[in-house]
Amino acid sequence: MKKHFYIWPTIIAVSLALGIFVGGKLHFNDSPEKLFTTNSKKDKLNRLIDYIDYEYVDDINTDSIVDITVNNILDKLDPHSVYIPKSEMRRVSENMKGDFVGIGVNFYMIRDTITVIRTVEDGPSDAKGIMPGDRILMANSDTLHGKNMPSDLIVSKLKGLSGSSVILNVYRKSEDRIFDITIKRDRIPIRSVEAYYMLTPDMGYIKINRFAETTYQEFKKALSVLQMKGAKKLTLDLRDNPGGYLNIAEQLADEFLTEGKLILFTQNKKGKVTKSFASEKGAFEDKPVYVLINERSASASEIIAGALQDNDVGTIVGRRSFGKGLVQREMELGDGSAVRLTVSRYYTPSGRSIQRDYKNGSRDYYQEFTDRYHNGELASVDSIKVTDSLKFTTPKGKVVYGGGGIIPDVFVPIGSNESEAIESMDSLGFISRFIFQHLEEDRTRYQALSRDEFQRNFRVDDILFEKFVDYCLASTIKLSFYDYEEDIKLYLKAALAEQLFSPNLHAKIKGNSDPMLQKVLELDTPTITLDEASQIQSEN
Repeated sequence: MKKHFYIWPTIIAVSLALGIFVGGKLHFNDSPEKLFTTNSKKDKLNRLIDYIDYEYVDDINTDSIVDITVNNILDKLDPHSVYIPKSEMRRVSENMKGDFVGIGVNFYMIRDTITVIRTVEDGPSDAKGIMPGDRILMANSDTLHGKNMPSDLIVSKLKGLSGSSVILNVYRKSEDRIFDITIKRDRIPIRSVEAYYMLTPDMGYIKINRFAETTYQEFKKALSVLQMKGAKKLTLDLRDNPGGYLNIAEQLADEFLTEGKLILFTQNKKGKVTKSFASEKGAFEDKPVYVLINERSASASEIIAGALQDNDVGTIVGRRSFGKGLVQREMELGDGSAVRLTVSRYYTPSGRSIQRDYKNGSRDYYQEFTDRYHNGELASVDSIKVTDSLKFTTPKGKVVYGGGGIIPDVFVPIGSNESEAIESMDSLGFISRFIFQHLEEDRTRYQALSRDEFQRNFRVDDILFEKFVDYCLASTIKLSFYDYEEDIKLYLKAALAEQLFSPNLHAKIKGNSDPMLQKVLELDTPTITLDEASQIQSEN
């Protein structure tokens, strides 16, 4: 399974960016013969960039050429070694850091104007009374409305240094007035713990969408709240979680494993093996835990699922995970850009690599992923292809397999095409945008509803459902709407809950029709239903 990488692609990838800076110092009166006398790949590429810069007949953006070249080199290595251009570094870094400095609003562009969806709870805008539906027209005399205004330009005007102030010019539709308000920028969290609540009287639920710098602290806070509410069991939802920092996954896995248990080990090209063991500090050891995974759970998500499965801890529920067993390290290239280069492979405690084969290149690699749908694997556990040579055994004798993801202990098939389409409309924001437009018509109709009243008693009526059907048809989306009416109404209610109250309530309501959560409840307490669980949730 081990693959040795030759050193020259790494040298070229690093030297390309450096060549942009040092190339200007080269002498163009050198002869072609002298150019190649050192037989240096690095020197060739540096000089080529300079020749294009100074001698080529047309003006060429050599920065873009270098970007393309770096991407082509990395593509020859593996599907997960990637180049991050300077223009993307800030966004990528903020996402993984877990916060940014800003005013704390989520917004849509409605008729070329920033329109607030909701404020971040306890953020600067929330504290100053900014409300859903408010239009932000200007920031410090800079106009923020108009056709084709780039979103990155808008965001740059709202972001700034922590503690700095920005004067916003705001139109409030509900009061038909324009006013100025001064807001002091502050750190705004980018939550990786998406939701947490009590699923049953003694089982908590935590949904994690990625593994960023703040994920472990967010998890610990959520777990502590749930334990105070009586959680002695936990459902950890890692579906659609693409991964993130290795050390964060190790810390989180440690919470479930007793001291001395192996979490994983890594091996680099020189054969150096580094092992990671659980410490004595776990807060949820020897307690029932269910880990939810699917075909989009990757990397750090698979580390946790593999660590628990191989140590015979908890139950893995769902569908086979993505299959990423490579570890990357971010390396700066000197001009504000960076590469995330694969530096080792990781192995689960039983010794299995769950990395899928990528010898035929990235295109086939990702195509193989989509082939799972067509070969029936997502619908039936019997369609999952395993290799006997990659068979491993846990301490209690459970058979597990390497070579392409974590196969769950309990399989839950994918839903119908229609139900998956509805889920996609929700995850891609289509339903959310419809609900926002609905609220813009008249927000006062929901003002009298408390959070508890909404959760327990509110029902989406046929009028709102029919408006959504028309909205879909206008966007050329065709479904068997009336066959899935109850599911669609539940998703509409969940979207309303998110914009009126919180993302946490959105997750609670959606969970009422979640097949994987239903399976967890069947495994844990065979007599309980999601309707009964919903009643329990509304009481917590």
